[in-house]
Amino acid sequence: MWLATAPYGPSLRIAPFAATHPPNSRQRLLMGKNLFSVKASEVLLEQFELILDHDKLIDEVGFLHPSQLAELNGHLSVSLPLAANALQTFDEVLKNGTSNIENLQYDEAVFWYGNHKLAISVQAVPLLYNAARVAYMEAKRNYKMPIKMTNDIDLLNMEPGGANCQNFSERDLQKHSRALLILSPDFGSIWNSRKMVLSRQHDLPSFLHELNFSALILSNSPKSEQAWSHRRWVIKKIAEKFDDLYVVIGKESELVKIIAEKSKMNYRAWNHRCWLTDYMSEGQVLEELDKSRKWAELHVADSCCFHYRRRLILKLLEKCSKKDCAEGSHVYGCSSLALLEEELKWNVVLIHRYIGREALWVHRRFLSCYWMKYLTNQHALACPSELHPEVFPAFDRFLEEEVELLHTCLHIPADGFEETEAQSHHAATYMLWISKQILLPEFRMEEKLHELGGLKAILMKKCSEMSQIWERLLE
Repeated sequence: MWLATAPYGPSLRIAPFAATHPPNSRQRLLMGKNLFSVKASEVLLEQFELILDHDKLIDEVGFLHPSQLAELNGHLSVSLPLAANALQTFDEVLKNGTSNIENLQYDEAVFWYGNHKLAISVQAVPLLYNAARVAYMEAKRNYKMPIKMTNDIDLLNMEPGGANCQNFSERDLQKHSRALLILSPDFGSIWNSRKMVLSRQHDLPSFLHELNFSALILSNSPKSEQAWSHRRWVIKKIAEKFDDLYVVIGKESELVKIIAEKSKMNYRAWNHRCWLTDYMSEGQVLEELDKSRKWAELHVADSCCFHYRRRLILKLLEKCSKKDCAEGSHVYGCSSLALLEEELKWNVVLIHRYIGREALWVHRRFLSCYWMKYLTNQHALACPSELHPEVFPAFDRFLEEEVELLHTCLHIPADGFEETEAQSHHAATYMLWISKQILLPEFRMEEKLHELGGLKAILMKKCSEMSQIWERLLE
């Protein structure tokens, strides 16, 4: 109530707006629709969560147009029961759509489920999201209340049922956060709430179940940074509590491979796979190096895979160096060089097979850099007195092979495509890079390139647009 005083008369009591302006028929209809929308969304959320509870092996979720959903369900017509324009349809859902795990009833205009796959109509996402968000916030409040109460030991002893109440709150929070994350996977605070619950767990199945759940998220959102970050957190927790990670790491690597097939150039997925190398044994690193080789041959334009191979190689080089030092191996006969030489030979095959692929040349620079580094026993090439006598012949053979590779790439017959020009460009810049690594005149770098006209002439012909860069490098 508001009290207003008239300037020239007694005070007047002003009635509320709602009392003097009762809702008209249109407003009553909108109020009814909003109430019905809340009820309908709660029913759909219940059906959604029951499907997830019914099948723990669901490994893929997607969002489809209603027409696609109708084809999956075998319907001839499409009608999504939105509360804004289909109150009667939702009335039927409220009456007949209550689900139970035995029969697993659900609205086929909104969901399709089968073969461990789940499809959701895109038009129902706003309703599901609002209902899931409200349910999650309520569950989060209920979960935090018992935690605050348990800080008081005396109070906890007075309430023996507090533990059961908290277990129920945990299940409720996990259930609603699961639904909300499927609809909105980059909701960071929801992932944090799941971490909060999992931090109190000590059994391996709970963590493995969480990995399965995040894999379900990645089936529809393969580039979700929050989902990948959460997986790393779970794996760290497993590593803290359990020693044997061979199976877990193997499955993680296989998951990245499957996702990389569906999502090209997925940096986040490959970054996760690179992170896994810290938990791999030497035998598992060798297995991964062998497995990724075939995949790399079929995806030569994907530099992420070659970056992963470089991480594996660095891991092996680190172990090989320690082993060679402990055994006193001869520098030129060490296992590190053998590993790099094998990879260099394979790289040449790919360069000849796939013309103009920059990822292959970048990978070759890495291999050449570490080959020279380990051949010289990690000493600078500008110190000839410290080099082993066998280093000079080895370097001579290496440079001859690289010059031969340059010669082959410069004389590829023109076919009208850009790949041949790109190949000669990459080869010329690679040789420029080699020349800046080897500064000793004893290696006769210019003499080896003389037959091809000299490095400067090659660069002028193949990389004239970059002359301001390489001219300074040649000074």
